[in-house]
Amino acid sequence: MKEKHLLVKLAVLTAVCSLALTASAQSTPAGTQRLQLSAFGGATGTFTGFHGGKNLGITAGVDLTYLGFRSFRLAGEIRGTYPIDKGNISSQKNFLAGPKVEYPIGKFHPYADFFFGRGEIDYHDPGFIFDGVRYISTNTFIYSPGVGLDYNLNHNWAMKADAQFQHWNTPATESGSIYSTALTIGVLYNFDFNSRHRH
Repeated sequence: MKEKHLLVKLAVLTAVCSLALTASAQSTPAGTQRLQLSAFGGATGTFTGFHGGKNLGITAGVDLTYLGFRSFRLAGEIRGTYPIDKGNISSQKNFLAGPKVEYPIGKFHPYADFFFGRGEIDYHDPGFIFDGVRYISTNTFIYSPGVGLDYNLNHNWAMKADAQFQHWNTPATESGSIYSTALTIGVLYNFDFNSRHRH
Protein backbone atom coordinates (compact mmCIF):
# COMPACT_ATOMS: atom_id res chain seq x y z
CA MET A 1 0.00 0.00 0.00
CA LYS A 2 2.80 2.37 0.92
CA GLU A 3 4.66 1.43 -2.25
CA LYS A 4 1.51 2.23 -4.27
CA HIS A 5 1.21 5.69 -2.66
CA LEU A 6 4.93 6.29 -3.23
CA LEU A 7 4.61 5.38 -6.93
CA VAL A 8 1.62 7.72 -7.32
CA LYS A 9 3.55 10.56 -5.64
CA LEU A 10 6.58 9.94 -7.89
CA ALA A 11 4.34 9.92 -11.00
CA VAL A 12 2.70 13.20 -9.97
CA LEU A 13 6.08 14.79 -9.15
CA THR A 14 7.51 13.63 -12.50
CA ALA A 15 4.48 15.04 -14.36
CA VAL A 16 4.75 18.41 -12.55
CA CYS A 17 8.50 18.63 -13.24
CA SER A 18 7.97 17.77 -16.93
CA LEU A 19 5.28 20.43 -17.30
CA ALA A 20 7.48 23.01 -15.57
CA LEU A 21 10.46 22.24 -17.82
CA THR A 22 8.29 22.33 -20.95
CA ALA A 23 6.77 25.70 -19.99
CA SER A 24 10.22 27.10 -19.21
CA ALA A 25 11.59 25.95 -22.56
CA GLN A 26 8.65 27.49 -24.43
CA SER A 27 8.93 30.84 -22.65
CA THR A 28 12.71 31.22 -23.24
CA PRO A 29 13.79 32.22 -26.77
CA ALA A 30 16.35 29.93 -28.36
CA GLY A 31 19.02 32.65 -28.58
CA THR A 32 17.32 34.93 -31.09
CA GLN A 33 19.32 37.83 -32.49
CA ARG A 34 17.34 40.91 -31.46
CA LEU A 35 19.64 43.47 -33.10
CA GLN A 36 20.86 43.28 -36.68
CA LEU A 37 23.72 45.24 -38.21
CA SER A 38 23.76 45.87 -41.95
CA ALA A 39 25.79 47.96 -44.38
CA PHE A 40 24.93 49.15 -47.87
CA GLY A 41 26.40 50.98 -50.81
CA GLY A 42 25.19 52.10 -54.19
CA ALA A 43 25.16 54.55 -57.07
CA THR A 44 23.12 57.73 -56.54
CA GLY A 45 21.66 60.03 -59.13
CA THR A 46 20.83 63.44 -57.64
CA PHE A 47 18.58 66.07 -59.14
CA THR A 48 20.02 69.00 -57.20
CA GLY A 49 17.03 71.33 -57.44
CA PHE A 50 19.44 74.11 -58.38
CA HIS A 51 19.05 75.39 -61.97
CA GLY A 52 18.42 71.89 -63.31
CA GLY A 53 21.72 70.49 -62.05
CA LYS A 54 22.43 66.76 -61.78
CA ASN A 55 25.09 64.73 -59.96
CA LEU A 56 26.14 61.10 -60.01
CA GLY A 57 27.54 59.93 -56.70
CA ILE A 58 28.20 57.10 -54.30
CA THR A 59 26.11 56.54 -51.18
CA ALA A 60 27.12 54.25 -48.31
CA GLY A 61 25.61 53.67 -44.90
CA VAL A 62 25.10 51.47 -41.86
CA ASP A 63 21.87 50.39 -40.13
CA LEU A 64 21.31 49.00 -36.64
CA THR A 65 17.86 47.35 -36.63
CA TYR A 66 15.75 46.16 -33.71
CA LEU A 67 13.90 43.02 -34.85
CA GLY A 68 11.27 42.60 -32.15
CA PHE A 69 8.52 45.21 -32.55
CA ARG A 70 5.54 43.21 -33.84
CA SER A 71 5.59 43.17 -37.65
CA PHE A 72 7.63 46.39 -37.84
CA ARG A 73 11.38 46.77 -37.54
CA LEU A 74 12.83 49.93 -36.05
CA ALA A 75 16.30 51.08 -37.06
CA GLY A 76 18.81 53.86 -36.76
CA GLU A 77 20.83 54.69 -39.86
CA ILE A 78 23.82 56.80 -40.80
CA ARG A 79 24.70 57.45 -44.44
CA GLY A 80 26.79 59.69 -46.62
CA THR A 81 26.74 60.68 -50.28
CA TYR A 82 29.72 61.91 -52.27
CA PRO A 83 29.48 63.09 -55.92
CA ILE A 84 31.86 61.52 -58.44
CA ASP A 85 30.32 63.24 -61.49
CA LYS A 86 29.63 66.76 -60.24
CA GLY A 87 27.62 68.02 -63.17
CA ASN A 88 27.97 71.47 -64.73
CA ILE A 89 26.41 73.78 -62.14
CA SER A 90 26.84 72.56 -58.57
CA SER A 91 27.52 69.40 -56.59
CA GLN A 92 26.08 68.20 -53.29
CA LYS A 93 27.67 66.01 -50.63
CA ASN A 94 26.14 65.17 -47.29
CA PHE A 95 26.25 63.12 -44.11
CA LEU A 96 22.88 62.16 -42.59
CA ALA A 97 21.49 60.15 -39.67
CA GLY A 98 18.03 59.32 -38.37
CA PRO A 99 15.30 56.77 -37.70
CA LYS A 100 13.88 54.23 -40.13
CA VAL A 101 10.80 51.97 -39.98
CA GLU A 102 10.64 48.77 -42.02
CA TYR A 103 7.71 46.43 -42.70
CA PRO A 104 8.92 43.08 -44.09
CA ILE A 105 6.63 41.21 -46.50
CA GLY A 106 8.38 37.96 -47.38
CA LYS A 107 11.55 38.85 -49.28
CA PHE A 108 10.41 42.45 -49.73
CA HIS A 109 11.32 45.01 -47.06
CA PRO A 110 9.67 48.39 -47.78
CA TYR A 111 10.65 51.21 -45.43
CA ALA A 112 10.31 54.90 -44.63
CA ASP A 113 12.90 57.10 -42.98
CA PHE A 114 13.58 60.66 -41.86
CA PHE A 115 17.16 61.92 -41.75
CA PHE A 116 18.91 65.02 -40.50
CA GLY A 117 22.45 66.15 -41.12
CA ARG A 118 24.89 68.51 -42.78
CA GLY A 119 25.63 69.07 -46.41
CA GLU A 120 27.87 71.11 -48.65
CA ILE A 121 27.06 72.64 -52.03
CA ASP A 122 30.03 73.42 -54.26
CA TYR A 123 29.29 75.91 -57.07
CA HIS A 124 31.51 75.16 -60.04
CA ASP A 125 34.21 77.48 -61.29
CA PRO A 126 33.97 80.43 -61.48
CA GLY A 127 31.29 80.13 -58.79
CA PHE A 128 27.66 81.20 -58.87
CA ILE A 129 26.78 84.88 -58.77
CA PHE A 130 23.52 85.84 -57.10
CA ASP A 131 22.44 89.30 -55.97
CA GLY A 132 25.96 90.67 -56.54
CA VAL A 133 27.68 87.95 -54.47
CA ARG A 134 29.86 85.16 -55.87
CA TYR A 135 29.25 81.83 -54.11
CA ILE A 136 31.92 79.14 -54.25
CA SER A 137 30.63 76.82 -51.52
CA THR A 138 27.91 76.83 -48.86
CA ASN A 139 27.29 74.55 -45.87
CA THR A 140 23.81 73.86 -44.57
CA PHE A 141 21.55 71.81 -42.33
CA ILE A 142 19.52 69.20 -44.25
CA TYR A 143 16.37 67.29 -43.49
CA SER A 144 15.48 64.37 -45.70
CA PRO A 145 12.33 62.20 -45.62
CA GLY A 146 12.60 59.12 -47.78
CA VAL A 147 11.26 55.73 -48.80
CA GLY A 148 12.86 52.59 -50.12
CA LEU A 149 12.72 48.86 -50.73
CA ASP A 150 15.18 46.08 -49.93
CA TYR A 151 14.76 42.72 -51.67
CA ASN A 152 16.43 39.74 -50.00
CA LEU A 153 18.51 37.58 -52.34
CA ASN A 154 19.52 35.26 -49.48
CA HIS A 155 20.10 35.43 -45.72
CA ASN A 156 22.94 37.97 -46.03
CA TRP A 157 22.54 39.85 -49.32
CA ALA A 158 19.79 42.15 -50.59
CA MET A 159 19.20 44.60 -53.42
CA LYS A 160 18.29 48.17 -52.46
CA ALA A 161 16.26 50.92 -54.15
CA ASP A 162 16.05 54.20 -52.22
CA ALA A 163 14.66 57.70 -52.72
CA GLN A 164 15.39 60.73 -50.55
CA PHE A 165 13.69 64.12 -50.77
CA GLN A 166 16.07 66.68 -49.31
CA HIS A 167 15.65 70.25 -48.13
CA TRP A 168 18.77 72.42 -48.32
CA ASN A 169 19.26 76.04 -47.31
CA THR A 170 21.35 78.26 -49.58
CA PRO A 171 21.75 82.04 -49.86
CA ALA A 172 22.28 81.61 -53.63
CA THR A 173 18.52 81.50 -54.36
CA GLU A 174 15.75 84.01 -53.87
CA SER A 175 13.76 81.66 -51.62
CA GLY A 176 16.82 80.71 -49.56
CA SER A 177 16.27 76.99 -50.05
CA ILE A 178 16.35 74.22 -52.63
CA TYR A 179 14.78 70.76 -52.79
CA SER A 180 16.83 67.93 -54.25
CA THR A 181 15.90 64.32 -55.02
CA ALA A 182 18.46 61.55 -54.59
CA LEU A 183 17.76 58.12 -56.12
CA THR A 184 20.01 55.20 -55.13
CA ILE A 185 20.35 51.66 -56.49
CA GLY A 186 22.68 49.39 -54.55
CA VAL A 187 23.33 46.30 -52.47
CA LEU A 188 22.97 45.60 -48.77
CA TYR A 189 24.77 43.09 -46.56
CA ASN A 190 23.29 41.77 -43.29
CA PHE A 191 25.92 40.76 -40.73
CA ASP A 192 25.03 37.58 -38.85
CA PHE A 193 26.79 37.32 -35.49
CA ASN A 194 24.60 34.40 -34.37
CA SER A 195 24.13 32.23 -37.46
CA ARG A 196 22.95 29.20 -35.47
CA HIS A 197 19.93 31.09 -34.13
CA ARG A 198 18.41 33.11 -36.95
CA HIS A 199 15.49 35.37 -36.19
